[in-house]
Amino acid sequence: MRLLECNNVGVFRLTKDLIGENIPQYAILSHTWGEDVGEVTFEDLIKGTGESKAGYQKIRFCGSQATRDGLQYFWVDTCCIDKSSSAELQEAINSMFHWYRNAAKCYVYLSDVSRSAFDPSDEFSRPSWKLAFRKSRWFTRGWTLQELVAPASVEFFSKDWEKLGNKKSLEQLIHEITRIPVKALQGSPLSDFSITERMSWADKRETTRKEDMAYSLLGIFDVYMPLIYGEGRDKALARLREETLKGIKHEVPSVASSFSHATASDEDLLKLLRSAAQAAFNSHDKQHDPLCLPETRVEVLQQITAWADGRDERCIFLLSGMAGTGKSTIARTIARKYYDQNHLGASFFFSRGGGDVSNASKFFTSIAVQLAKKSLALNRYICEAIAKNSDITSQALRDQWNQLIFQPLSRIEAELVLSPLIFVIDALDECEGDEDIRAILQLFTEAKGLADIQLRVFITSRPESPIRLGFRDTPWIVYHDLVLHNVSPTIIDQDISIFLRHMFEKIKGEFEDLSEDWPGDEKISYLVKKASGLFIYAATVCRFIKDNEERSPQELLNLVMEGSEEQPHSEIPHRLATQALDKIYIQILQHSFKRVENKEKIAKSFRWIVGSITILFDPLSTLVLAKLLSEQKDTVTLRLRHLHSVLNIPKDQDHPVRLLHPSFRDFLLDRERCRDQHFWIDEKKAHESLAESCLRLMSNSLRSDICCLRAPGTLAREVENSKIEQCLSADLQYACRYWVQHLQRSESQLFDNDHVHKFLRKHFLHWLEALSLSGSMSDSVGMMKALQSMVPDKNSHLYNMVYDATRFILYNRSIIEEAPLQLYSAALIFAPKTSIVREQFLDQTPQWICRLPEVQKAWSSTVQTLEGHSNWVSAVAFSPDGRLLASASRDSTIRLWDASTGASRGTLEGHSSRVNAVAFSPDGQLLASASYDDTVRLWDASTGAPRGVLSTNGRIHNLSFSNDGSYIKTERGLLGLNYLQGSIDQPQSDFPSA
Repeated sequence: MRLLECNNVGVFRLTKDLIGENIPQYAILSHTWGEDVGEVTFEDLIKGTGESKAGYQKIRFCGSQATRDGLQYFWVDTCCIDKSSSAELQEAINSMFHWYRNAAKCYVYLSDVSRSAFDPSDEFSRPSWKLAFRKSRWFTRGWTLQELVAPASVEFFSKDWEKLGNKKSLEQLIHEITRIPVKALQGSPLSDFSITERMSWADKRETTRKEDMAYSLLGIFDVYMPLIYGEGRDKALARLREETLKGIKHEVPSVASSFSHATASDEDLLKLLRSAAQAAFNSHDKQHDPLCLPETRVEVLQQITAWADGRDERCIFLLSGMAGTGKSTIARTIARKYYDQNHLGASFFFSRGGGDVSNASKFFTSIAVQLAKKSLALNRYICEAIAKNSDITSQALRDQWNQLIFQPLSRIEAELVLSPLIFVIDALDECEGDEDIRAILQLFTEAKGLADIQLRVFITSRPESPIRLGFRDTPWIVYHDLVLHNVSPTIIDQDISIFLRHMFEKIKGEFEDLSEDWPGDEKISYLVKKASGLFIYAATVCRFIKDNEERSPQELLNLVMEGSEEQPHSEIPHRLATQALDKIYIQILQHSFKRVENKEKIAKSFRWIVGSITILFDPLSTLVLAKLLSEQKDTVTLRLRHLHSVLNIPKDQDHPVRLLHPSFRDFLLDRERCRDQHFWIDEKKAHESLAESCLRLMSNSLRSDICCLRAPGTLAREVENSKIEQCLSADLQYACRYWVQHLQRSESQLFDNDHVHKFLRKHFLHWLEALSLSGSMSDSVGMMKALQSMVPDKNSHLYNMVYDATRFILYNRSIIEEAPLQLYSAALIFAPKTSIVREQFLDQTPQWICRLPEVQKAWSSTVQTLEGHSNWVSAVAFSPDGRLLASASRDSTIRLWDASTGASRGTLEGHSSRVNAVAFSPDGQLLASASYDDTVRLWDASTGAPRGVLSTNGRIHNLSFSNDGSYIKTERGLLGLNYLQGSIDQPQSDFPSA
């Protein structure tokens, strides 16, 4: 190690190469390099030619500061290493962590931070250098990580050579910037921190040379390895991993995962996005779903393709219609057309009760995965977004849309992707959560802002209120709508007639005894009339006739025709529209029971098995369903044998059973429509019975360390899926994920010592472990909140336990999600002494924990800490219903949070300076924010969509809505809001000019 020696007259000279105990006390410089030609090198000092270089000022400063601190020697990386000697460079890089650790003082020179900058109008008199400090390039470089962590004494200096503070005085600020634990900054041994945690400190840092991303971490992991410049980043990190793994057994899986993440390929990055495999129109599960027949739906398809291919400014096409009018078939046809033309960007077909495709949790991530396969450029931009924010899957829809979809499409050049680019979204009304539906619609309207890509979003839906509300504030110039059941009845009847003739031709091909003209024009015309515009009626009739092996097609057709002259039993218009469909459903069910002897017993079995299929939140195979219901597989198979015309029952019993159409679910659950009470499903009772089955299965199957991982530090993501599926069967995973939802839908009430209370007292931790392993831990807080709402006695033992369990999850969620077995060690032993969960399960702590740590007596008043802003939070506001929390920050953003779970609901960006105040409107639909950029912005509180901007001619520090929401009150005056058809139109201000 060479040092620079400073004599009494401020002249520097290099010492000889010092070794071991001969090294005197010294100071050391940490900085970010400028241009190479501007830095003083070892050769410059030898030749005496470095004084004219810009970097010499840093050397002079370091020497002067060292002298002031009573130190004669100091070290600077640019000039104290002879880089022409590969041996010396190898030794220096492998020793550098120790050199920084042994330094008496470390001086950090921040060339992009100035203390002289000061904002006199800041009412808190906060020096603005702290904002520059947060954003300093020094915190983003790979080498400076060890230069921060290793030395005991670190002092920070501005570009003007003024001292800003030291590692101790700026401890909290540095922690917020780097996420390095305070204990690590205070000098705790790095061995106290897991390899995984130390690796995370370098996540967002960069180095100029790719290999240095590994070499800069040698000291952090206390390893030595030779340098091979030219080997590349991935190989260097792989070697670092191998060296780190030597002699470390308990953390091997964790270490391997951490390093593999650091070297992730694009394919690996895309795997981080949780997507729904069955979402696309051409997924394996949908491969046999029909398209529109030739010469059918001609007018509708022409309208859609003219919109998609033309220059119509409207970026959204909404096709709405009653259940059974053929929306999904049209959507599949459009998707297939543009897929074949290479213009389909993505498709997502929602399905109520379809698991991943029944909600929006994997909506934008699934679209992003499909988009990434569209072009190499899109793949690169999407993967860059994932690399920058690997947690994007769990973030708000707005953030997912912006980072994974909108920004990549904004960056791509038009010639790299065929334009127009089509998204096909089917059955949006079947997405759970009205707020998510509204958010999706509002976000898609932003597609109009894409400059180089013409993005077209085709959506189908029933005409449900969430859809209408989602477009309430959307100008007509953004979306085009077409109502299917308003299309000319003559055209629809003609299309249904073509469909029936096509299907009957196929049936004739399978039955040789049918006449050439079967079934005849008269019967086809009659069936067209009975269909009343519903394609699902025609399709169901054809399946019923085709898929029955016990009776001939003619007999079954006659059965369909029987009773057709009955008078309508309802005068409600939509009931009349479905009456023929209800009739065919009843006939199918009655026919399946025609030859049974004990009809009541069989009907009860039907309601149990088919009723469960109807209300499942995720479709299951016959094998899995039988296990969940504690039924024999043959019993389930027998009960479904004659229901192929209403259920999709795969030959492969490992594939899920699905309803062929949601109208069958609507029929079974509606007592007015399903008039044969043998088949009517009491939805509440069905949910209650299924919840009991889930609880019984979990009670019999769950246990500690169910996957036999043994090592408490094993991460959930390291466990092979095959291992999880072997130990957590599909029926058990379903029970763990959905038992609370079934209880909630049953509208049950819970009491002390009931089946739920007994389950929680015995299996609460086992259940959380299973959720973590199956990737569903994020649902746990919402499930516990739902349980709380079902306990009427707020003073009961059950309520207290559920409340305590909720606090336990909120406090430990991140560690449980990452390492499930930490439930029984860290999470349990650090819970407060009076925690019910701790008291109940303390006997399950590992035997190797000999002494319990001292912990607080009770949960603190802090329920949870919400992290995400990069600067101070200046204001917060709760929505009127208490469900949302808005936080305003000096980082110029507003964040929305779920007040119950703490989950991020989105980041609102638009202000160019810090945000001082936020307020919700009385109805909770609007959020107003005031900023130092002299504007007030209005946002849709549920979707985060911008709703208006007003210049205020001055800064606003406080604002609130009037009781009727017609204007905003501020200390500078009133801000009037004009409402036009439910939307804000040109907000008016009563502010005087400044």
